[in-house]
Amino acid sequence: MAIEKTSDKPECAQQALDLLNCVTQSPFDQDKCLHLLNALRECVVSKKVKKFSLAEQGHQEASPTSKKA
Repeated sequence: MAIEKTSDKPECAQQALDLLNCVTQSPFDQDKCLHLLNALRECVVSKKVKKFSLAEQGHQEASPTSKKA
């Protein structure tokens, strides 16, 4: 039995990146982004992804509750 995982990327990483890049584009193409959102959802359901995290999360925490005024 061969393992098909040939990439070091996390599951559904490309779909997530495509969606993030779509929402930053100007003009905003809602239909395209909705299609990418559906593709990401299908991926996380089929691969049973529970949570995403950023590689640099340990260096730059983006949590609004941890910010100090």
